[in-house]
Amino acid sequence: MKKLVLTILAAATFLTACNTVDGVGKDVEKAGDKIQQAAQ
Repeated sequence: MKKLVLTILAAATFLTACNTVDGVGKDVEKAGDKIQQAAQ
């Protein structure tokens, strides 16, 4: 039972981390686009 709970918690943490990294990547991409537009 403990293994199941730990597996579920690990999976939830992993998925949350992936979504967070994806969100940061999108923010950085938007910032880069704005810098490019300002440079032109």
